[in-house]
Amino acid sequence: MTKSELAHKMNDAQAWLPGKTVKLDFGPDGAVMLDGKASAVTEDDGPADTTIKVSWADWEAMTQGQLDGMTAFMTGKLKVEGDMSNAMQLQGVLSKLRG
Repeated sequence: MTKSELAHKMNDAQAWLPGKTVKLDFGPDGAVMLDGKASAVTEDDGPADTTIKVSWADWEAMTQGQLDGMTAFMTGKLKVEGDMSNAMQLQGVLSKLRG
């Protein structure tokens, strides 16, 4: 899956937190913004309430169920900046992608 396909799939699944902005920062591979204020998912980069930093490879492993999000966080493969509660709520939102 490409980053554009991810953004499109997340947008279709309404994978955002209402009223919150969460950025998935893939470093050199770009970013995906889950904008709960605009009810949209875009490939925009900008300020967010919460930023989740993870490599694209680790992200793909997480979405395929090969890497647990908590394990990624505990081992430093996933870093959270800003409001940690948004990151915790995202777990339920991201489960929509597996369905």
